[in-house]
Amino acid sequence: MWHSFVKSNRGWTGSAVLLLALAMTGGGLVAWKRASVRSADAAASRQPEPVESITSAVAREREYRPTTTSVGTILALTSITLRNELAGTVRQVALAPGQVVEAGTVLVALDVSVEQAELEAEQAQADLAQTTLARAERLREAQATSQEEVDQARAARQVALAQIERTRAVIAKKTIRAPFRARVGISDVHPGQYLNEGTELTTLQGVDAAANVDFTVAQAVAADLRPGEPVAVFTADDARPLAAKIVAIDSRVDATTRNALVRARIPGHAPAPGASVRVEVPAGPPTKVVAIPVSALRKGPGGDHVFLIVADSTGKSRAHEQPVRTGPVLEDDVLILSGLTPGQQVATSGSFKLREAVLVASDSTR
Repeated sequence: MWHSFVKSNRGWTGSAVLLLALAMTGGGLVAWKRASVRSADAAASRQPEPVESITSAVAREREYRPTTTSVGTILALTSITLRNELAGTVRQVALAPGQVVEAGTVLVALDVSVEQAELEAEQAQADLAQTTLARAERLREAQATSQEEVDQARAARQVALAQIERTRAVIAKKTIRAPFRARVGISDVHPGQYLNEGTELTTLQGVDAAANVDFTVAQAVAADLRPGEPVAVFTADDARPLAAKIVAIDSRVDATTRNALVRARIPGHAPAPGASVRVEVPAGPPTKVVAIPVSALRKGPGGDHVFLIVADSTGKSRAHEQPVRTGPVLEDDVLILSGLTPGQQVATSGSFKLREAVLVASDSTR
């Protein structure tokens, strides 16, 4: 029994020693951790606050006029579909697609041999009528004929001259000329071909120093437009717009679409007639907005925002996130419709690495 008691007492003593060793080890670890934290805090307090290097710009006021976009069609100032007025057989063709012809150039000549023969006969008839009239006038002076015979001779001469003019007009109509300086379109007319009246020969697009562009806008937009106002015309392969000015606004509004037709004029070089272009049209009065560089705008889950550069109580510059409502991008600027006022400083290059209240060192860009 005593032996058992001694054995039990020895086991309890060993456990107590183990627990004491563990307690001492844990206490040492806690003391070491606390010392490490105090040391880190002290070291951190001695470290300078991190500074982010950025560039900044000042928000400035800019005039902005809202626009709407329409699809337009380029039109030559002068453009026709060339047709023959009289029927006949083609004798001569000078329709080279793409060629620029001057006003008065013969493009298609129909056979006029019959008309030429008629003209010669009518000329002879007119000569005879002139001789008869001269004889009648001499006889009248000699009181050898009546005034009625003289009048009849004079009328016969006028009829003969009128017949000549009629035949010459027919010959002229069968010789089809360019009515203005133009570029010739594709044609399918050949010598010897018989043409009925009104056959389409080709198209002529005037070669001018300008071109028109027709487009439609909503009636509310058309009501605010005036001749002389500028619009921007964008082609498919030209990033820079062509300047144009409104020259006419249709007085009617389409009853189906409620749109009005507007015509603008492009001075100088313009796309080929019939080309489709995009037209930016003013859609309201000019307003004052704030403009900042595009690089200053940041996008996030909460929406668009910028980082304002503001001095704190100690005079140090810090970044502060500012939500904004944006408008269109014009060249290198983005328009801010609300959220900023002119004169505020915003971060541009390097704004992607900023966070709220971070210390910044900025160089102004403008």
